[in-house]
Amino acid sequence: MKFIIGIVVAILLVLIALSAMRLLDWRADRAEWDRLAALQPENPELFDAAMVAGLPEPAQRYFAYTIWPGTPLLPVAVIEMTGEFSLGSKDDPRYQPMEARQILAVPEGFVWSMRTRGGMPVSGSDSGSWTRFRIFSLIPVGRLGGNPDHTRSAFGRYAAEATIWAPAALMPGPDVRWSAVDDDTARVTITHGDLEQAVDITVDAQGRPVEVSFQRWSDANPDKVHRLQPFGAVMSDFREVEGYRLPFRVEAGNMFGTEAYFPFFLADVTEIRFPGAEG
Repeated sequence: MKFIIGIVVAILLVLIALSAMRLLDWRADRAEWDRLAALQPENPELFDAAMVAGLPEPAQRYFAYTIWPGTPLLPVAVIEMTGEFSLGSKDDPRYQPMEARQILAVPEGFVWSMRTRGGMPVSGSDSGSWTRFRIFSLIPVGRLGGNPDHTRSAFGRYAAEATIWAPAALMPGPDVRWSAVDDDTARVTITHGDLEQAVDITVDAQGRPVEVSFQRWSDANPDKVHRLQPFGAVMSDFREVEGYRLPFRVEAGNMFGTEAYFPFFLADVTEIRFPGAEG
């Protein structure tokens, strides 16, 4: 009997510890979300084509399509989404229905909170400082971050996502440089402290950004070694949101542009908004 009681007590203590960890993680998510939301400018400038007149022609086309003249330049965006997220590999993707919400505040950071809706439930969050996921909302299955490799990889992700959902964060300046790649592709290079990421944006004749690609620092490879490797996304279903034209369908994955390309992230956006811009 004492043995059984001891096992029950041990299980209860583990559950209490896991619940406490989950609560601390949730508070960290909330604190980072609030910090990033507070970065939205209170009195934003209004977009004018003259602001980007000196950029390469594909970049001018990109801004002309994604931001209407006179639109407040709001670099912080919140994106709600559903879709599918792979828990497997290219050969066995095991896509799971997912729903997620994200705040994007380039170059400062992001928080992406996700949960799957089928099979074994997985939930958790990504940010510039951590990757934390659980099964059954309680049992940790991945806790990463707090090191230069994770920071560099995360920066690549959210810098690229700015080209998709937050064009106002890419206005030219000391930390945002533009250059030409070809007639339909412009490269934006974003710097933040010691971090730097270049992202190529390919636009169509109208200026609609249909593809983004970059070299991401990642260990998503058979060797599980961090190195630069192709990553990218294709976008479609563009809609107007508060003076912006943004994609509501995004497919992204590793080894973009190669035979090994694997789109593990298939997102259908349900809402985009700009915190602090209501009214």
